[in-house]
Amino acid sequence: MKNITRLLCFTLLLITSLSYGQNLPKFVHVQGGKFTMGDERGLGNEDQRPTHEVSLKSFNISQTEVTVAQYHYYCEDTGTAMPEAPSWGWQSNHPIVNVNWNDAVNYANWLSSKLDQIVRLPYEAEWEYAARGGGKSKGYKYSGANNIADVSCYDGNSENKPNVVAGKKPNELGLYDMSGNVFEWCMDKYGGDYYANNPKNNPKGATKGDARVIRGGGWHLNATFCNVAFRYGSTFNGELYDYFGFRVVSINDKQ
Repeated sequence: MKNITRLLCFTLLLITSLSYGQNLPKFVHVQGGKFTMGDERGLGNEDQRPTHEVSLKSFNISQTEVTVAQYHYYCEDTGTAMPEAPSWGWQSNHPIVNVNWNDAVNYANWLSSKLDQIVRLPYEAEWEYAARGGGKSKGYKYSGANNIADVSCYDGNSENKPNVVAGKKPNELGLYDMSGNVFEWCMDKYGGDYYANNPKNNPKGATKGDARVIRGGGWHLNATFCNVAFRYGSTFNGELYDYFGFRVVSINDKQ
């Protein structure tokens, strides 16, 4: 009888552990290094120039955008209200949308306590380095390819809604949807002329401003917005958008 009880307890613990793991993001390690940040092709807006060399420490970044299921788990655990579902409806493996910058930061802080390590939004330099493929970069225009349709859900193929996460090919690091699908909040404040005086080592964004950086483009936008250098700033004015989501970064003590 004791053996049966132990087996049942072990089975319950295993099921609970598996469920817990499935409801948290999977992280991909990004080895630190140097890269050229900004619009190397000269096709983007002025805020993407001048190009400049940046050095970054190692970090981990979530393989996909945070999903509806992952965000729902956070809401249940904290008593936070789920965002209103978008008009196109969502599945558990769609990216969470209708979240503002503060919502994304609150999720990251909660996950930090769950994992007992630093979790936050990526700084835009980290985001761009990861989108380009880090040290494995092949210099693609979009994250993982020069043909946008291979890696991106954008207005040319979206059918007016995002894909479920990981619906396209990954980039060189195994990261999905960093071009298109939904815009992703970054940690930094946005500065239109920030690149003119951007620090070379682990930059953390402008020191002034109300807008926060968003990256990656989205399902409702054309290819121009989905290239790895495109950047934009957005403030929270009470409106929520069904094309704004996020992914997170984790930092181990040894990194």
